[in-house]
Amino acid sequence: MDTEAEGQGNGSESALRVFVSYSRTDLKRARPVIDLLERAGVDVWWDGLLAGGETYLPTTEAALEGADCVVVLWSASSVDSNWVRDEAQSGRDRQRLVPLSLDGTMPPLGFRQFQMIDLTHWNGKPDAPEAEKVIQAVYGMSGAPTPPQSLPRVSIGAPRFTRRSLAIGGVALAGVAGLGAWRLGLLPGASAAKISMAVLPFANLSGDAEQRWFSDGLSNELRAVLARNPHLRVSAPTTSSALGESGGDDFAAARKLGVANILRGSVQLADMVVRVSCEVVQVSDGLVRWADSFDRQMDDVFALQTEIARTVALSLVAEMAGESEARDSLAQQHDVGGTTNVAAYEAYLRGQAFYDLSAGVDTDRAALAQFEAAIASDPRYAAAHAMRATMLAAVANAISGKEEIRRYYDEAIASAKRAIELAPDLARGHLALGYALANGHLDPKSALPYYEKARELAPGDADVQRSVAAFYAYGAKARLGAEIIADVLQLDPLNARAYRTAGYIAYLGRDFAQTISRMRQALELNPKLASSQSMIGNALYMRGDPAGALKAYREEPVEIFALTGAAIALGRLGKRAEAESAMAQLVGGYGDAALYQQAQVRAQWGEEVDALNLLERALAMNDPGMLLAPNDGLLDPLRSAPRFRKLLSTLAS
Repeated sequence: MDTEAEGQGNGSESALRVFVSYSRTDLKRARPVIDLLERAGVDVWWDGLLAGGETYLPTTEAALEGADCVVVLWSASSVDSNWVRDEAQSGRDRQRLVPLSLDGTMPPLGFRQFQMIDLTHWNGKPDAPEAEKVIQAVYGMSGAPTPPQSLPRVSIGAPRFTRRSLAIGGVALAGVAGLGAWRLGLLPGASAAKISMAVLPFANLSGDAEQRWFSDGLSNELRAVLARNPHLRVSAPTTSSALGESGGDDFAAARKLGVANILRGSVQLADMVVRVSCEVVQVSDGLVRWADSFDRQMDDVFALQTEIARTVALSLVAEMAGESEARDSLAQQHDVGGTTNVAAYEAYLRGQAFYDLSAGVDTDRAALAQFEAAIASDPRYAAAHAMRATMLAAVANAISGKEEIRRYYDEAIASAKRAIELAPDLARGHLALGYALANGHLDPKSALPYYEKARELAPGDADVQRSVAAFYAYGAKARLGAEIIADVLQLDPLNARAYRTAGYIAYLGRDFAQTISRMRQALELNPKLASSQSMIGNALYMRGDPAGALKAYREEPVEIFALTGAAIALGRLGKRAEAESAMAQLVGGYGDAALYQQAQVRAQWGEEVDALNLLERALAMNDPGMLLAPNDGLLDPLRSAPRFRKLLSTLAS
C-alpha cells in the first residue's frame, strides 16, 4: 500500500482515508479544511504531500482509488479545473463524494446529486456549525462509526448520508443522497400537506430560437403531469416562466415565492434526436435531489416525459411520505388525454406557444390551426380537442357576426364534448365545455357541472382554478369564487391574469378597494393587460370618483371598454356632448357586439327603458356580457325594474 497515501494523518490503521481535491489557487482556503479533517482523526491526502520529484499521476490515482471519501472544494476557480472535475467524478462514481463550496459556487452539472456544504461564512473554527457538518458528512458518506467523542462538536441531530434505490418500472433509480436536513426542518416534514416546487422553462440549446416551442412545451407538459400528483404543489406555468426568464437568482426568486424545490434543465433537439438534462434542486441549500440526462429518439419523447415526471415525484414524495405512498401517488399523475404521435405532439406544443402569447385574434387563430393539425395527425388526441374548443371560443369572442359567432361556439361545444368522450378525466375538456355553454349559449346552469368537474379533476392547476373562480363570481357562488382565487394567487403569484380575475371577482362582490388593488397588481406585472384599467375606472366610479375613473378609462388599451367608461364618466361629470360623442363611437365601431356595454351607459345616464331594451337584445344574441348582469354595479339603477328581474330570471333558468 502506498505509504504516502496512508501515513499522513494520525497514523492509525483504522483511520478514514480522505482525498481532498481543490484548485491550487485556493490553497490558503483549503488548508483550514485539511486541518479540520486531520484534527477529527481523518487520514488526509492532498497534493501538498507529494515529495519532490515524485511522479504526480500514479501517486494521485493510488490515493484517489484508495480513499474512503473524496472531499471536493468547489470554487470559482476549481469548477474550471479538469483535474478537480476528474477527481470529483471518481468520488461520484464510487458514491463517496462530499462536495464543499469555498465561496458559494455551485458544483457543475453532473455533480449535484450530493449535499453541498457552503463554507463561505465559516470562521475556520472546529466548533462552528459548518465544521460539524463537514465531519458528519465525511464519516456518514464513508459509512464509518461516528467521530471520536473527544472532537469538539455542535449537535445538529447527527444527520448522516443515506442512499436508497427506488424501483421505477423495473429500472433501478439511485435515490438522492443527502444529510437528511429536510428531517430537521429545512423542508416540510412528513406531516406537510404538499411539497412545493416550480418547474422552470427548460433552456433551449438547439442553437435555433425557433425551437424554443419544444423546450418550453416539454417543461410545461412535465409541470402538468407533476401537478396531478396529490403530494406536490406545483407552481403554475406563468409564475414558473417568470422565475426562469427573470435572469436573476433562481433560488432568491423561489424563496420569495415560497417553493422548496425547483426543477430545471435543458433540451437540445437535432434531427430526430432529443437530449434532455434536468435536475431537482432544493432551494434552502442548493442540494440537488435528483439529476440525470437522456438521449432519445424523438418518438421516445413520450416515454421520456413520463420517466422524468415519475422519477422527480418519487425522489421528492418518498422522502416525505414513504416509498409506498410515493408509488401510489404516481397513479394520480398519469398522462390524461395525451398522444404517442410525434407530429401531433409537435403541433400541439406549437399551438400552446401561440396560446401563451395571447396577443389577440391573430395568435388565437394561429393556435387554433396548430391544434387542428394535431387532431389531423391523431384524431384521438383529447388534449388537442380540448384546446381546439378553447381557441374556437376565444375567436368567437373577438368577432361580431351573429351567425359566425354561433357557428364557432357550436364547434367549440362539439370539440369539448369529443375531448371528454376520449378522456373523461381531462379537466381542460370539462372547462372548455363549461365555458362554451356559459359564454356561447348563456347557459350557466348547464355549464355549472362541467366547471365543478374541472375543479375536482385539477386542484393543482392554477389556470383551471382561475377560470372556475371567475365563473362562480358571476352568480350565487361569488364567495366560493373569492376563496378559490385566493388559493390561485398563492399558487401563481406572478400571473397578471390571476390578479385581473381577482379584481373582477372583487368588483362583482362590491369590494371596490380590493378591485383597484388587484388590478394595479396585475398592471405591475403586465402594464398592457386588457380591461384592467377599465375595471379600475369602474371601481373608482362606483366609489364616487368619476374624474379618477375617467383618467383610468383613458389609459385602457381596449377601445370598447375605454369608450364605454368614458361615456359613463363624462356623463356623470356633466360633459354631455363629449359623453354622447364617446357613445356614438362605441355604437358606430362595434354595433350589436357591444349591446351590453351600451346598456351600461344608458343605465348610468338614467335612461331605464333604452337600457332594458338593449339588455333584452343582448340576451337574445347570447351576448356573454350578460353573465355580469346579476352583480354588475353599473346596472344598479335598473334593479328595481320588473323587466330587469325577469331578465335575470331568464338568465338563471
